[in-house]
Amino acid sequence: MSHRSTLASAAVLAALLVAGLAASNGSALAQDAAKAGDEPVPKFDAAYMSNAANIKVGQVVWANQCRHCHGSSAYPGKAPKLNPGSMDPEYIFERVTYGFRQMPPWKDVFTLEERKGVVAYIKSDSFSP
Repeated sequence: MSHRSTLASAAVLAALLVAGLAASNGSALAQDAAKAGDEPVPKFDAAYMSNAANIKVGQVVWANQCRHCHGSSAYPGKAPKLNPGSMDPEYIFERVTYGFRQMPPWKDVFTLEERKGVVAYIKSDSFSP
């Protein structure tokens, strides 16, 4: 085999490898997008957000799990201190459900009602990091 045909074969092989990696990465991205979209973000109306039982559910989850990283006793620095006034309920729900950066997703750990309760608690007047 000549040097020129060896280079051509190597170029074809490299192109196939890149195409295969792109297809596999695209497939993984599509799977991640499908996974992220498989649960619609609930609507958080005033009645839900002010319901004491919903807030209590979230408070229990917060106390047992969230405050270890986000609570005042976790400082300095495991996770950001929360500023609930600047966050929409849907935003909080998505972060709790799917995680963000080093925060793990909690979708498979907590029920939908528990994750919604966390939102109600964080947005409530009784929230205390």
